[in-house]
Amino acid sequence: MPRWFTNTCDHCIPYGTITQNGCGHFNDIDAQLLRRIRDLGATHVWYTGIIEHATATDYSRYGIAPCDPHVVKGLAGSPYAIRDYYDVDPDLATDVRHRMDEFQALVERTHRAGMKVIIDFVPNHVARQYASDAKPAGVEDLGANDDQGMFFSPNNNFFYITGEPFAPQDIDLGDYKEFPARATGNDCYHAHPGCNDWYETIKLNYGIDPWNGERHFSPIPDTWRKMNDILLFWAEKGIDGFRCDMVHMVPVEFWHYAITEVKRRFPHIIFIAEIYDTNLYRSYIHEGGFDYLYDKVTLYDKLIGILCHNHSAADLTQCWQTIDDIRPHMLNFLENHDEVRLASRQCCNDPFKALPALVVSATIGTAPFMFYAGQELGERADDAEGYSGCDGRTTIFDYWSVPTLRQWLTDARRLPQTTKRLRAFYRKLLNLCNSEPAISEGGFYDLMYANEDLQRARKQYAFLRHCKTETLLIVANFADEQVDCALRLPAHALQCAGIKAGVYRATDLLSGTSQQMKIADDCLIHTPLAPNSAVILKLKKSH
Repeated sequence: MPRWFTNTCDHCIPYGTITQNGCGHFNDIDAQLLRRIRDLGATHVWYTGIIEHATATDYSRYGIAPCDPHVVKGLAGSPYAIRDYYDVDPDLATDVRHRMDEFQALVERTHRAGMKVIIDFVPNHVARQYASDAKPAGVEDLGANDDQGMFFSPNNNFFYITGEPFAPQDIDLGDYKEFPARATGNDCYHAHPGCNDWYETIKLNYGIDPWNGERHFSPIPDTWRKMNDILLFWAEKGIDGFRCDMVHMVPVEFWHYAITEVKRRFPHIIFIAEIYDTNLYRSYIHEGGFDYLYDKVTLYDKLIGILCHNHSAADLTQCWQTIDDIRPHMLNFLENHDEVRLASRQCCNDPFKALPALVVSATIGTAPFMFYAGQELGERADDAEGYSGCDGRTTIFDYWSVPTLRQWLTDARRLPQTTKRLRAFYRKLLNLCNSEPAISEGGFYDLMYANEDLQRARKQYAFLRHCKTETLLIVANFADEQVDCALRLPAHALQCAGIKAGVYRATDLLSGTSQQMKIADDCLIHTPLAPNSAVILKLKKSH
C-alpha cells in the first residue's frame, strides 16, 4: 500500500493529518526498492489504493472537488470508496498535477525490475460523493442520467430510497445532505445504515432488482458498459492484472461480459477475485472467467484455526478436497489488508509460530501465494492509528507509518537478528516456489490417509510434491515442541511420484541439512521436526 509502504515518519500521531503523519509516494518506490522486493521472490506487485478515493484531505487547489469528511472513514479515507475511477490518488503524488504520469512511471519501473503490476478494481460500490473530474471526453459519470424517482431501474447506476433523505444511525452528517438516499454498498437497501455498515459508499446497480431478484441483462445495462470502459482505461495504462473487490456481490454475467471484452484486447491481463462463497467458486471461474480466486474460507481460515484455535492439522486434507478440481485457480495467502497480522496479539503473537502454515500455504499446490508488505518482517500492527484502532491490522483508513518497514527502508542492517532471520526464511521459501518445478508445476499427494498416528496427533501435516524425476516430501509441525515424525509412505504414493525402492539422500531445501532414508513400499521413515517448523525434503537416490 504505497500510502504507508514508504512513509518513514517516526512521530505519527493517532488521527494525524497528512501534514502531521506524512504519506508514501509513487516516486519513493524506486528501482533499488523494487529490486529488493524482486529479490524476495515476488513476481507481481499488487499496488493497493491507487485509484482516487474519498479523503478528508483537501485538494481543491488542484481542481479536485473536496469530500465532506462526515462521509469519509478516517482522514485518509478507504481505498475502497472510489471517488473517481479515471484518476489516481493525489496523496501518492510528489507533484499532484502530474500524478498519473508518476503512476505510469511506477508501472514502467516495476516492469523493468522484472515484475508485473496488479491494481484494485472496485466494482460493487463507490464513494457517496462520486464525481469524476478526470474522465475522458465523452464519458458520462455514474448516476448522471439516473431516474431518481425509481428505487430500481435497469437503466439506473444506483438504487434510490425514494422520498427519504440519507440518515445513517449514530453518524454525525454535519452539513452533508443526500436526497433521495441511495442504497449503501453492503447491500443496505434503506436510508439508515449503521456505523458498522459501509455507509461511506453507495451500491452500484448491475440490473438485478433486489426486491424480486429479477435479472435485467438484455439490453446490456448502462452500468456494465461504464464499468467495462473503466477496466479498459486502466488496461491501456500498461497494468497486468486486476484484483477485483467483493466479486460475489456483482452478478457473474457481468464478469463474463467484462473479462471477455478486456481479454479480447489485452489477453495477458489476469483477473483475481476476492470471493467468500465457496458455492460460487466454480461459476466465477468457468462462467465469469476469473483466473484466480482468494482461497480464504477453505485454506486460510483452516490454517488460522490450526495456529490460533487448536484445530487439527489433519483437517487440511478437506481443504484441498473441497476445491480439488479448481486448485490451479486458487490464490493462497496468510495476510492481507482485511486480516490481522500473523505476529499481532490478535493472532499468533509471534511470526515464527506461523512458519508451518506459511510453508503449507505456499507449497500445497501450483496456485500463486500472496504475501503482504511487512509480513516478512514480522509486523505486529500494535498501533492504534486512528479510525482503525488497535485491531491487529495495518490501517487502510489513516495516514500512518509501519514500524518494521520504516526500519527496513532506512537502515536494514540494524534490523533485529530475529527479523533478519524471518525475512531470510521468506526469501528462501518464496524463491523455492519459483525455482522448484515440483512446487510450481508438479503433482500433489496427501499422505495423511496412510498416517493415522499423525491424524490423532493433530499437529503435523505431510504431503508429496512431484514433477518428472523430482520429488519433494513436505512435512509441517504446528506443535510448540520438537517431534520425531514417523511417517508411512504408501506404495501408491511412491508409484505416483515415480519413486523406486532404495536409499535416498533427503536434503531439506530450507535449512540445507541432509539425512539418509531407506525407502520401500509402505515403509516407515523418521524425520526430526523443530517446534513450529517445516521441512521440504528433496529426495535423491543414493544407490
